[in-house]
Amino acid sequence: MTASPAAPACDICRIHGDAARYGDLECHRGAHWLVRHHPLPSPLVGWTFLCTVRHVQGPADFTDAEADGFGRAMRAVSAAVRSITGCDRVYAIAFGQGAPHLHVHLVPRFDAEGGTRAWNVADWYRAVERGERPAADPTAVADFVRRLRSTLASAPIG
Repeated sequence: MTASPAAPACDICRIHGDAARYGDLECHRGAHWLVRHHPLPSPLVGWTFLCTVRHVQGPADFTDAEADGFGRAMRAVSAAVRSITGCDRVYAIAFGQGAPHLHVHLVPRFDAEGGTRAWNVADWYRAVERGERPAADPTAVADFVRRLRSTLASAPIG
């Protein structure tokens, strides 16, 4: 697949370009990677996305520079999510069917909260989407975004 700078049908590219709606959730934008919090209503404070800046489906289509920086970016953002939220681990999930643009979900996992365990987190997500579970507090999300921006300002992310 030849990746283009932006594909009109790609939701992720549209979100990247919609600063009026999603700019408050953006935590980092570099040459290769964009980091943003999940849009509101968010399932969890700290549910973060690591996205390629360039329209590209996945690692098989990375440039050498994207491939070289992917591990460092994943490590830096995951460590920051863990540090800021106090979670026990950070899940990295990428499906790639919803949009032909790589966006890795970095999801905080709290051992004391069974609803964030493994595949249960998908049920948590759907329950928030259906209004069966309260969404994350927008004020707490804004605080997380502020702290993540500060943390990533000195992180090795391209």
